[in-house]
Amino acid sequence: MNHSIKTLCDQVREISYAIHVYHGHGHLEKVYENALAHRLRKAGLSAKQQHPIQVFDEDGTLIGDYFADLLVEDRLIIELKTAKTLGPDHEAQIMGYLKSSRIEHGLLINFGSFKFEIRKFALSRTDSQLI
Repeated sequence: MNHSIKTLCDQVREISYAIHVYHGHGHLEKVYENALAHRLRKAGLSAKQQHPIQVFDEDGTLIGDYFADLLVEDRLIIELKTAKTLGPDHEAQIMGYLKSSRIEHGLLINFGSFKFEIRKFALSRTDSQLI
């Protein structure tokens, strides 16, 4: 399926919230990763767990890989956390992933708090700066 990125993010947000309501907070990150991958696939979406993403230097040289918690539809990186709250270090992590992998869109989802937290990040194609 070829969803708009907004539709795709909305769908991931709804499914993630449903997982948060059902499972609550307090599980290991892997439990939420498995639940989200399962429910995304059940919804007909491609969801790859611990998927290697190539990391490039500014001149385009491949310098290594990192493993995305989830890669949805080959165009949305999902970074999962089980923290008391999301902080600047978590945001910096996903922004760095987007910039170095050259994937435009990412979601940072925290299942560790009583309050559900999700944040969207996007990389501008024109200047490679995060917006």
